Amino acid sequence: MPEGSDEVDRIVDAWLHERPDLDFAPLQVLSRVARLSKHLDRARRTAFTRSELDSWEFDVLSALRRAGEPYRLSPKALLQQTLVSSGTMTNRIDRLVARGLVERRGDPHDGRGILVEMTALGLIRVDAAITRLVDAEAEILRSLPAGEQRRLAGLLRKLSLDFDET
Repeated sequence: MPEGSDEVDRIVDAWLHERPDLDFAPLQVLSRVARLSKHLDRARRTAFTRSELDSWEFDVLSALRRAGEPYRLSPKALLQQTLVSSGTMTNRIDRLVARGLVERRGDPHDGRGILVEMTALGLIRVDAAITRLVDAEAEILRSLPAGEQRRLAGLLRKLSLDFDET
């Protein structure tokens, strides 16, 4: 194997020897994406754990954080951003309330509606988690110069557009 080869190169090389009739170009790309995904999952779990959050808690809190002050959204808006069922979202809100990370508030524009508002503790936790996450992801990408990172982001965006529409 040439210098700079990785495990995917070794796997594809072995397959080419056994099945020279197949085009293994997709494995060259997607096997690496799958392997990087495992590193990313590990980095995310670490960032969230160090911030005393589960990944689902981060998802809900980050949706509230991105909404801007006063960090408040309707349960429906949270459903749209987190792509879970309404029963699951109700359960998640209940658990976040119990942990003191969010509060339910009456909607001033709809007397029957409620809003979910992040607490000061929720803000501290989500800000710590996103800082740790960005640092961990930057570390994963450290071997690529900024221009290559932008190029890779563009290529992955192009590849993922079809999936985002489904």
